[in-house]
Amino acid sequence: MATLGDLERGIMDILWDTGDRLSAYDLRDRLAADGGEAGKRLAATTVLTVLSRLEHKGFVARDRASRPHVYRAASSRADHMAELMHEVLGGAADRTAVLERFVGQVSPDDADMLRRLLDRPRD
Repeated sequence: MATLGDLERGIMDILWDTGDRLSAYDLRDRLAADGGEAGKRLAATTVLTVLSRLEHKGFVARDRASRPHVYRAASSRADHMAELMHEVLGGAADRTAVLERFVGQVSPDDADMLRRLLDRPRD
């Protein structure tokens, strides 16, 4: 799974948060309104370049039927976070130690949720 740079993450956060299909111009304006490093005034071509990279990585889908093209998140933020967790776990030499450390650091509420999720029938 590909990781996200700061500007890529900023774009994906907007797409995930809104759930809308947005153009590069919409994204540029929202990034500028959000402020921060990713929010500095960007050229639309810069945003288009980042969107192209995100499309290549499988993070966004582009609707070519509209002009300007609009983009949407190809999967949810939860899907992305789960993939990152699987990637980290898959790279661990000692998966048991990693899982023990993780479980040992979760809150009691999260531990209860994990138990319920693990006890659910799987598809």
